[in-house]
Amino acid sequence: MSETAYIALGANLGEPLVALRWAREALADLGDVTGVSRLYRTAPVGGPPGQPDYLNAAVQLRAALPPDRLLADLHALEAEAGRLRRERWEARVLDLDLLLYGGAVQSGPTLTLPHPRAWDRAFVLAPLLDLDPELRHPVTGEGVRAALNRTGLHGVMCKSSDW
Repeated sequence: MSETAYIALGANLGEPLVALRWAREALADLGDVTGVSRLYRTAPVGGPPGQPDYLNAAVQLRAALPPDRLLADLHALEAEAGRLRRERWEARVLDLDLLLYGGAVQSGPTLTLPHPRAWDRAFVLAPLLDLDPELRHPVTGEGVRAALNRTGLHGVMCKSSDW
C-alpha cells in the first residue's frame, strides 16, 4: 500500500541547484515522483545571521515505505550530499523535510506529521501550492492557499519552473 508524501527540498551552501536536482532524482529511488514544484529563492528564516539565500522546492512522492523509514531515507540522502547537523536552522548543503504523509497525524521523538511548522512558512507553502492547490492541513483543515495568504510571500521569489 502506498501513500502520497510531500517533501520539502532546500539548500543554501555549495551548489544549491545541483544539490536540489540530485535530490529530486534520488527521491525517485524511494517511490514514484508524481509532482515537482517550481524552484524558489527564499530568504533564510531563523538560524545564525549572515546565511545566503536558499533555493527551495517540493516533491510529491507516492511511497510504499512507512513514514519513519521514509524519513530515515531522507536523512541518509542529506548525509550522502554532505549535510552535517551541528546547529538548528544552520546553512546546509541539502535539507529534506517530510511535510505530509497521506493523512497521517503522529508525534514522536523523531517524526511529527504533519510537519509542525509547514503551514507557517511561505517557503514551504508556495511549492506545496504548485503541487496541489486543494491541499489541506490534516489537523486544522486549513487550505494551502489560505495559509500562504495568511503568511504572505515575504522573502519568497519564484526562480524557475524548469529546473
